[in-house]
Amino acid sequence: MITINIQGRDYPCEITMGAMLRFKRETGREAQEMGKDSISDLITYLWCCTASACNRDGVEFGLSLTDFADSLTPDQINGYFDRLGGASQAAAATDPKKKTSRKA
Repeated sequence: MITINIQGRDYPCEITMGAMLRFKRETGREAQEMGKDSISDLITYLWCCTASACNRDGVEFGLSLTDFADSLTPDQINGYFDRLGGASQAAAATDPKKKTSRKA
């Protein structure tokens, strides 16, 4: 089981179907439509994965999305996605030195 430590407490944090539903409700988009370099999408998805896994496991999780985000560091986000095999997406989105160029 993958966990994430928020405010000194470990919470289960796993991809579930419920997490995908939560992401859709929060953003209006499917999880597969997450912005490649969107830190907001990554934080929202991580919150959805945590809230869903906690609900499934009967673990109390009362953090709002904003409170959750306030408690996260870029290293925590990268560490979680590293364990899931999505490190490149998380690292790109959380790298403050990364410059994006968009073609019109």
